[in-house]
Amino acid sequence: MTWHNLTAEEAVSKLGSGTSGLSSPEAAQRLTANGPNQLAEAQRLNPIWILLSQFKSLIVWILIGAGILSGVFGDLTDAVAILAIVVLNAAIGFYQEFQAEQSIAALKKLTAPLAKVRRDGQVASLPAAQVVVGDILLLEPGDLVAADARLLEAASLRCIESTLTGESEAAEKQPAKLDEEQTPLGDRVNMVFSGTSVAAGTAVAVVVATAADTELGKIAGLLTDAGGEHDTPLQKKLDAVGRILVWAALGVVALVFGLGLRRGSPLVEQLITAISLAVAAVPEGLPAVVTVALSLGVSRMARRRALVRKLAAVETLGSTSVICTDKTGTLTIGEMTARSLYVAGQSYPLTDQALQPTDPLRELSTVLIGCNNARLTPNVVGDPTEVALLRAGIKAGGDVDRLNRELPKRHELPFDSDRKRSAVIRQMPNQKLRALINGAPDSLLERCSQLYTSAGIQPLTDADRQHILGQITAMAEQALRVLGSAYRDLDAPPPEGFTAEAVEQNLVFVGLTGMYDPPRPEAKAAIATCHVAGIRVVMITGDHPHTAVAIAKELGIGAGEPAITGVDLDPMTDEVLRQRVAEIPVYARVTAAHKLRIVRALKANGAVVAMTGDGVNDAPAIKGADIGIAMGITGTEVTKQSADMIITDDNFSTIVAAVEEGRGIYNNIRKTLEFLLAGNSGELLLMTLAVALNLPSPLLPIHLLWINLLTDGLPALCLAADPIDPDVMKHRPRLRSERITDRGLLGRILLTGVLTAGVSFAAFLYTLRVDSVEMARGAAFSVLVFAELLRSFGVRSETKPLWRIDFFSNRNLVLVVAGSLALQLWSQHNAVLGQFLKTPPMPWLDGLVMLGLGAIPLVVIAAINGRAELARRK
Repeated sequence: MTWHNLTAEEAVSKLGSGTSGLSSPEAAQRLTANGPNQLAEAQRLNPIWILLSQFKSLIVWILIGAGILSGVFGDLTDAVAILAIVVLNAAIGFYQEFQAEQSIAALKKLTAPLAKVRRDGQVASLPAAQVVVGDILLLEPGDLVAADARLLEAASLRCIESTLTGESEAAEKQPAKLDEEQTPLGDRVNMVFSGTSVAAGTAVAVVVATAADTELGKIAGLLTDAGGEHDTPLQKKLDAVGRILVWAALGVVALVFGLGLRRGSPLVEQLITAISLAVAAVPEGLPAVVTVALSLGVSRMARRRALVRKLAAVETLGSTSVICTDKTGTLTIGEMTARSLYVAGQSYPLTDQALQPTDPLRELSTVLIGCNNARLTPNVVGDPTEVALLRAGIKAGGDVDRLNRELPKRHELPFDSDRKRSAVIRQMPNQKLRALINGAPDSLLERCSQLYTSAGIQPLTDADRQHILGQITAMAEQALRVLGSAYRDLDAPPPEGFTAEAVEQNLVFVGLTGMYDPPRPEAKAAIATCHVAGIRVVMITGDHPHTAVAIAKELGIGAGEPAITGVDLDPMTDEVLRQRVAEIPVYARVTAAHKLRIVRALKANGAVVAMTGDGVNDAPAIKGADIGIAMGITGTEVTKQSADMIITDDNFSTIVAAVEEGRGIYNNIRKTLEFLLAGNSGELLLMTLAVALNLPSPLLPIHLLWINLLTDGLPALCLAADPIDPDVMKHRPRLRSERITDRGLLGRILLTGVLTAGVSFAAFLYTLRVDSVEMARGAAFSVLVFAELLRSFGVRSETKPLWRIDFFSNRNLVLVVAGSLALQLWSQHNAVLGQFLKTPPMPWLDGLVMLGLGAIPLVVIAAINGRAELARRK
């Protein structure tokens, strides 16, 4: 039902109500039939499900399987070590993600606790949950609206609807019927909506919708439909890596197992060898390293004023290709601000600094402050427009306390939508009266017969009128909301009383004030950085199209193209929107449902979408995006609970910093993955080569665990915390389809694996010919450890050679590698550690020779990177 298209009488009749309200029995019957006027509680996410979700990764299940098999075949040390890694990884993830889903519960906080209605012909105050369709609501300033309602009467009513529409300016309301059926939510001036508040005026309205049927309730439904629980790009890519590792491991294990059985090796021995190969194929430290890398990113981002609710959201932000942002409160400050004054033929741009007082400015400030009910202390109270006018008057040299003391208020004519003016009559020091008037400039100018100038009061000529109208047009073209100011001196109260018609005529025109919701100072630079980084910024707002386009153009979003409105979107099918969405930079006059459709259309085109906002109307799109970002200061509670990340300073540039952090973390995870998989490929090649040549196993399971968890794991943790490359924001974002293990990465992994396996096998084969199997295993083990540790320095950059990287920029890596090298050398001379690792003592000189062999892969890789850089420079 489109209630705004009905007259007030038709609406009351259709609802079976009357001006005296419902009877108590009728209201009770409707309450029983339709239920209470409150939103359903969101089902809390069970902590058990949060814990179980930590075990979704395929790599984790490979480790669990390897641990169980190790235990079955009696190797409890290996089993405990592997399963301990799994448990530690799950514990870290559970700790970070243990939060309740409170989106709809937060929406409940916005509903009015009490409402005034007419029941049985009497005014009654009752809990908002007991309001039913057909109730007659009574509204006054400060009230929260309890339900969606059609206005029956309204006196100077203005409502703050920014949480629903995104408009920072209070909406004027009037009860007349609207003819346009497809009227956007922000233009339904004869309706009031649940969860909004009354800024000024009074009204009587009939309730047309309660609970889930209200516009607020529909947003709650959209939050459910929006989903939001989806795998991030990183999770998908790591799962793909896991699947590759599974099939690779199964293939190699099956091959080796078959070769062993063919040679007649004992079954149990072959099973133990197979487990060793499975352990060698899987990087045990990868899940924990990724989790720790993301956790470190969360901590760093918190220091940069970005709070992350879910670990994987850090990397998702780094792969973002489109940022959809609300205008009001996100790109703009979120409050009306006077930008320009015009008085006595002179324009005065307003900044944060006060203007140099002049007589014309003082004259204008008297009207701005004197015709005003807002106050700034102790708290800001009043209509947003009046607050902006009050601040402008103070900057122009006005003094609020002095004016109220010297020009006491005697009467007031409140603003109404018909006159589009407000007036305050004050008493002058000479006991005469002066009417101070602010209002729409066109209609105000028609009632003026004189003009205030720097030379005094002069008759208002046609040329003067045209000049002022030209100034009004110039301000409006800058997307400013323009108000005019005038006054009239009265010797005595008019005989017919202080009516608008008696007071507001033969006025002296004083000046103009241009207001807008200004862009945040840092937003333009942040958007420019996004463009350099290949990230598209799209504005999605409930505000007026002209205002949206002007702000977008000022910030560098689009080139001034007309905005697409909600009315334009409604006839578009999802497929048509998907085809056009890549070309549209600005959307205006859109609802929460429109915002969600836009986000889904962008995602359907393969974009990784971040949605930012602060109002309730942003919450569904925030939850439906790949990553939702809420403003911490101006953001509503429901928006924060729907988001993956909260910006604590409401600064758009913080989002850009978070993108940089996310990209850096992805690069660190990628280099960590290269380091770990290259090590595992070297181990796998070494083991496979020995079995294929019918040689003893060069490494025991304890050797593989020592390498994977300590020798590989600790440097990998340091690589995960590597400083971010300063050039990371000069590259385009990754495609959603891009694999984390691309051809270049796989090539480096294979080359490194071959080099590492080659030097280790050479040491094993040589020692096996001149000494025992135990000593040969010790040599292969030592060379592999040394090669892995030194190679960690070579993966810090995919493009820069080793000598162009600041060696000590990652001091933790230097300390870990030095300590691990010392530990490995010491293990060759310590009986307890040697017994644990099942390695015999080795002379110091032999140990140094093994260290030299282990450095060969690093030297070769560094030489290749250096040659590649020289080729790029040519």
